[in-house]
Amino acid sequence: MLLSNISRLFTIASIALGSWLSSNAQDYRLPASHAAEHRDLIAEQQTIGDQIKVEDTEQFLDNLFKEEEEPELDIYTEGWDSQSVNCYKNAVVPQTRAIDVSNFAMPHPGYVTSPYGWRRRFRRMHKGIDLKVQTGDTIRAAFDGKVRLTKYQRRGYGYYVVIRHTNELETVYGHLSKFLVEPDQYVKAGDPIALGGNTGRSTGPHLHFETRFMGYAINPAAIFDFKNQTTHTDTYTFDKNTYKYARDYEPRSHKYLADQGNAKKKNKQTTSYRVRRGDSLSKIAARNGVTVKQICRLNGIKTTTKIKPGQKLRLR
Repeated sequence: MLLSNISRLFTIASIALGSWLSSNAQDYRLPASHAAEHRDLIAEQQTIGDQIKVEDTEQFLDNLFKEEEEPELDIYTEGWDSQSVNCYKNAVVPQTRAIDVSNFAMPHPGYVTSPYGWRRRFRRMHKGIDLKVQTGDTIRAAFDGKVRLTKYQRRGYGYYVVIRHTNELETVYGHLSKFLVEPDQYVKAGDPIALGGNTGRSTGPHLHFETRFMGYAINPAAIFDFKNQTTHTDTYTFDKNTYKYARDYEPRSHKYLADQGNAKKKNKQTTSYRVRRGDSLSKIAARNGVTVKQICRLNGIKTTTKIKPGQKLRLR
């Protein structure tokens, strides 16, 4: 009996509550103050185009390489006795010089964390390329040559090595943790010369890598294709007017297309190509303005055929 009465009372209460909610929901209105705020917010909205500023874009570009370090002071011209580092101070540097870079080794397979070039926020040139390494990683000589310097710079390169190569280039390796070579030691391309580290002016392990010709800091990306771990060509031509520029053979690059257009005008008679290390049919086709299918047809090969360094291919 008690349970029956409780159930009946609960039912009556539920019906009454539902009736009250229904009648009051029909009378509910948004307060006038809220409606006014809503209208003001809509009226004050701006288009996204009005909110984008040049400063925001520059800040985005500066943050593109998140691991980028402040550029080191140039050991060839600043902060050091130039006679101990820059032995080319009074040398006569030619306008151009063809340099053989066919016998090479990548100093480390790490990805680029900071490219060569001017740093607006630091107001200083970054005269090398920074590669991501872990402390203790093996760093290798880029070309054959003799170790010229192994030194330490507390507020800059940390432990660094300078190698003079038989092809007239010099390479610099900075922020090392340990030397594996000593001055006057002869090394070959690919020989271990040091261990990667985080010494000097550095906030994280990386390799600062420079390529120099008689003191001129060449953009390493003008010689090396870091993405594909090879050199762009067997011969690099140093030019005082262009040594700061990288080379880009990607088909989507406007510079590549312009270079190819100029090459076609200057050298329409190019009909063959000698394969070099790291080449593939697609790379050869892209560099010479032909198709892989065309190369295969002219040389009686398939797209899966393995090509070898020194092999000569018809292009047209």
